[in-house]
Amino acid sequence: MTKKVLLATRPLIPPWDEASKNFAYFLGKTVTAHSLTLMTGKGVDLVSLSPQARAVPVYDSSHFNFHAKCDFFSYLLRHRTSFDITHYLFTPTKWNTTILKTFLKPSGKTVQTVATLRDDLYTDNDLKRLLFADRIVVYTDRSKKRLEDLGFTNVSRIYPGIDLNLYSPQPKNETLLTELGFAKNHFVVSYPGEYARLGATDMLTESFINHFQKNPETNLRFVFACRVKNERDKAKKKGVYTRFEQAGLLDYVAFSDTISDMAGLYNASDVIIFPVLDMKGKFDVPLIIIEAYACGKPVILSDLPQFLEFTNSDICVTIPKGQGEKLIDSLAYLKDNSAERARLGENARRFVKDHFDLKNTAKQYEEIYSSL
Repeated sequence: MTKKVLLATRPLIPPWDEASKNFAYFLGKTVTAHSLTLMTGKGVDLVSLSPQARAVPVYDSSHFNFHAKCDFFSYLLRHRTSFDITHYLFTPTKWNTTILKTFLKPSGKTVQTVATLRDDLYTDNDLKRLLFADRIVVYTDRSKKRLEDLGFTNVSRIYPGIDLNLYSPQPKNETLLTELGFAKNHFVVSYPGEYARLGATDMLTESFINHFQKNPETNLRFVFACRVKNERDKAKKKGVYTRFEQAGLLDYVAFSDTISDMAGLYNASDVIIFPVLDMKGKFDVPLIIIEAYACGKPVILSDLPQFLEFTNSDICVTIPKGQGEKLIDSLAYLKDNSAERARLGENARRFVKDHFDLKNTAKQYEEIYSSL
């Protein structure tokens, strides 16, 4: 039986550089067994949706600010009886959960996809209050086990899917390289992380400055591929830029902000790094890792326990967190060993096909919708 499903999300508006809205858009393009409604902005045309999906203009802005949240709650209030299933795709907070449970309870069934349990914020008792849906979906077996240990019996683990046609191995985009200030013969290393969060910025800054000062003839180049989301990011980026400027090393580094073609960035790079110190506020499965895998790129990661389900020596390089020397040593090894880069990239691409193919993810959600 076909169900009418509302994907309750932040604005589905370009650029497609945020994991949660990318994922919701991908579901809208892939799920065909049920009728999906997506929440987008006024005047935005979501192309390539499946025949069973439609977009409704709910938001005036791409930012999920107070006004946008009012638009979100207003739409749910007016249409909560129109759907068989309301599927919430955002991290629950005490504030939004109270509103949803008290004033906006839909007449149909509910699903919560919870990309992270926010161990840094929420206690066990908090989670018992925040997770209220008929079916709860988490990204990792680690999170599933935690909820089951708390007594939840309605939890499914579904890995977030990505579009393997979009994220695939491609030649280096010379136009993008030129925009970054680099050439095709440069060995490009990119960090698609954050400036103010994750704890890696200072370590990366000092490690690369030290490396470039000791190796001025190197063809290695580094990209801070980090979006500036707020004033903290802006200030941190300025400090990093000043540090490289004072060292006389700006020719070795690029600072990108929003990049509309993330697949192009991965493919313009020789190695992707994500040597973060913590994952506070981030999804259990950072899709930048999976997307880089899918593009056949070797990835260097820190040894955080959250990464264990999607890291091993056949698909990536793992280093102890916070150890910049290990990072530089690993990069030097990969730079000098093209066969190892190829081995890791091929294995990583195969791993993503087996575990993170969006088509398989969509089928699993179709099954959940059908079961409710």
